[in-house]
Amino acid sequence: MADVRTQLTDRVRGLLAHALGAARADLADAQAELTASQDRLARTRQAAERIPAQAAAQRDERLAELDRRYATRLAALADRVAAAASTAAPGAAGAAWPGWRPTPLGRGERPGPLRIGLIDLGAPDDPDDPARRTVPALVPLLDAGHVQLTGDDPATGDAVVSAVLLRAIGLAAPGAVRLTGYDPEHLGGGLAGFAPLATAGLLTFVGPGGLGRLLDDMVDHIRRINEKVLAGEYASVRDLAAATGRTPEPWRVAVLLGGDEPGRHERAQLDRIARTGASCGVHLVVRDIELPDSPAVTRIRLADGRAWLAGVPALPVTLDPAPPPELLTATCRRVAERVSAGPAPTPFGDLLPPPERMWRENSAAGLSAPIGEGPQGRPVTLTLGDYPPHALIGGPSGTGKTNLIFAWIGSLAARYSPAELEFYLLDFKEGVSFARFAQGRRDPSWLPHLRLVGINVNTDREFGLALLRFLTEELRRRADAAKKHEVTKLAELRAVDPDGRWPRIVAVVDEFQMLLAGRDVLAREAADLLEDLARRGRSQGIHLVLASQDVRGIEALWGRPALVAQFTLRIAMPKALRILDERNDAAQSLPRHHAVVNAESGMVEGNQIARIPAAGDWGTWSELQHRLWRMRPADAAPARLFDGDAVPRLADAPDFRALAPDAPAGPDAPTGPTGPAAPRGGRVPVALLGEIIDVAGRSAALRLPRAPGRNLAVLGTGVDEACAVLDAAGRSLHRQHGPGRARFSVACLDPDADPAARALFATLGADASWYDEESVPELVAETSAGLSGSAGQPHYLLLYAVDAAAGPLGERIDGRTGLEHLRRVLHDGPERRTHVLAWWRGVARMRADLGGPAARTDQIGAWVALDVQGGELSSSLYPGTGGPDWYPRPWRGLFFDRSVHRTGQVIIPYRLEA
Repeated sequence: MADVRTQLTDRVRGLLAHALGAARADLADAQAELTASQDRLARTRQAAERIPAQAAAQRDERLAELDRRYATRLAALADRVAAAASTAAPGAAGAAWPGWRPTPLGRGERPGPLRIGLIDLGAPDDPDDPARRTVPALVPLLDAGHVQLTGDDPATGDAVVSAVLLRAIGLAAPGAVRLTGYDPEHLGGGLAGFAPLATAGLLTFVGPGGLGRLLDDMVDHIRRINEKVLAGEYASVRDLAAATGRTPEPWRVAVLLGGDEPGRHERAQLDRIARTGASCGVHLVVRDIELPDSPAVTRIRLADGRAWLAGVPALPVTLDPAPPPELLTATCRRVAERVSAGPAPTPFGDLLPPPERMWRENSAAGLSAPIGEGPQGRPVTLTLGDYPPHALIGGPSGTGKTNLIFAWIGSLAARYSPAELEFYLLDFKEGVSFARFAQGRRDPSWLPHLRLVGINVNTDREFGLALLRFLTEELRRRADAAKKHEVTKLAELRAVDPDGRWPRIVAVVDEFQMLLAGRDVLAREAADLLEDLARRGRSQGIHLVLASQDVRGIEALWGRPALVAQFTLRIAMPKALRILDERNDAAQSLPRHHAVVNAESGMVEGNQIARIPAAGDWGTWSELQHRLWRMRPADAAPARLFDGDAVPRLADAPDFRALAPDAPAGPDAPTGPTGPAAPRGGRVPVALLGEIIDVAGRSAALRLPRAPGRNLAVLGTGVDEACAVLDAAGRSLHRQHGPGRARFSVACLDPDADPAARALFATLGADASWYDEESVPELVAETSAGLSGSAGQPHYLLLYAVDAAAGPLGERIDGRTGLEHLRRVLHDGPERRTHVLAWWRGVARMRADLGGPAARTDQIGAWVALDVQGGELSSSLYPGTGGPDWYPRPWRGLFFDRSVHRTGQVIIPYRLEA
């Protein structure tokens, strides 16, 4: 039993020990878990304690990032706004006053807003902080709207008004802004700095009580702009300017500085101006006067030296200071001076079509091209056709007449090809203005339309007459062609003969009165030809443009009413007289660079005012001429250039270059007698004497056939001119004969002529013999004796100052005096190919050598008179009784050939070659 109890007790103890161990293990596990939980709780609490600090740090970091992004975006925004403001308000519109200067808008540029101060875009309070951002505060005015200022700070208001007005004046072209001031409280004192503008009519003041009249005038101006300028084609002058590149009218700004409360009528007018003025270039700048509600009105509230714009009330404007007084008055004074001097001319390029449109016009029905712009900016066009057919241009020296001609030529030349239009230009005043259109030594280009240029012809009226004769012949040729095709007008002729070349011709004669000066044969013929061309030229496409700066030039036409009536297109430069109708005085008030264009014979109702571009300087023309020259046809040739001050060279003369022993002696020389000594081809020898003053530039040629009287006398005391005539004759004759095929005898009896005579003798070489005062009697005696036989080779006696040998020739040789031998040579020599080309230093001396005052002069078939008056050439030398209308002048001669001429030809002796 005890054993059982002991065993039971041991088992229970074992069970209890096991249970206790398990409990202890569970407790240990629980304690470990509790400790871990406590650790986790402590860590959780610690983490929880750290969360607010991190959140705050993250928040602060986020805020700092936002600040940085805001500053960056603000800086970028400010930069963009500043760039936009600089673009919108460049130069005078937005520059700060230090260094400010006017910057007038260029062609086609439109005005933008004007700066009044700076806006702070919310940057740090510290003004020295580099992050601070400001942009210009801009207000629209010209072509945009009106400005109204309110507030109790008059000084600040005056500063803003002065700034806005000065910037507008500096932005526009001189005279393009006109101010009207209404300042009843200070009687204009608020605009005192702008006073210099009044001298040029750019500033006017309206006194107290004049507000209603001022507003009425502005409303009436708006009505006129809508009716006359915009005319339903454009919504605003800004649109018109964008389409044409021109501002049609000056901007008008009414500056209203306070006063009594406007009445009902004035309120209504203010409302009309606020609604419609900006589109017509009419603007209001007002202080302490309420303007009606309108999108065009910019309202500025002033207080404590700052301003707030109605559209952005949260951003104050730090106003610019008032313009410095000296800057304001100096700018206004310069603008007034520029305006008083007259408006500048428009650019020449405004007249020209785009390059791709050049030479696209057809001239069959007439010629039409713009010459300038009218008051509304629209082109003023000149037309030449059946009506009006011809033009008359007048204006005193310095008023732009030549510039207008250049502009017209350029405008036509850019539109019509050389197949459609040809120019003939003649300038009687001293100068070379038309020479720019011809080929020059430095510039190889020329105007392809040009066929003839005459310059420095003030003493060579014969060249003008030659041009009229040429045009008359061309008129006859065209009339014959029209008659052949049974039509009457050029347009009809071109339609039935499309392969013919029938361009319209424009002949410009500057200072044309020189042609009609004097009461001689030349003036009468010139007037007759002008009248015929003016009357009949219109139908055949020949148009005359006559210009004069002297009223006498116009008066020269009044005696021929039928001639004047044809010039229905009249162009009057400033202060021109007798161009327009006597009741039309529009030219008397013209500014510089303007002209009155009138296609109604000068009647008042035909007036158009044109602003003429600057086309007078070569730089302006050069680009156009070179462009047209590069477009010229392949067969185009340079125009003939006649320069009255230039002396031609024989070597350059086409007729001289055509001479050769195996070629015809002259382009039109008829066939003469043949013989072993004649030039090959059987042509008659010719002596070239000088260049004829005519359109073609031909040489004066003396034919020397085997016929009585084929001798030449050079008359006058001009040594150089006489030597030049004989030199050209000798060289040209020698060129037609081969070596040894002609004989030349050169006798010089004037020491002053010796160098020229010896130069010719050296050129003639072995074919020439030299004679002097002692040996010349032997020459004439030997030549006279040789005439008894048959005709041999040609013999040419070139006698310089033969009258100086009167003493030696008075002695007898072989039973006759030397003068008798000379007379026999003159009489019989030409039929035996012996010709005398002699210089006598006076008509009386020649007559004495020929046998006395009553002696016949038949043996002198041709002569060149130098410094010999026409009256000295009596009927024995010249047809008629009083001699030719010849007035000697340097380096000119009158050539007359009995067998060819009805009247003499004026020639220019060729330059003496060294």
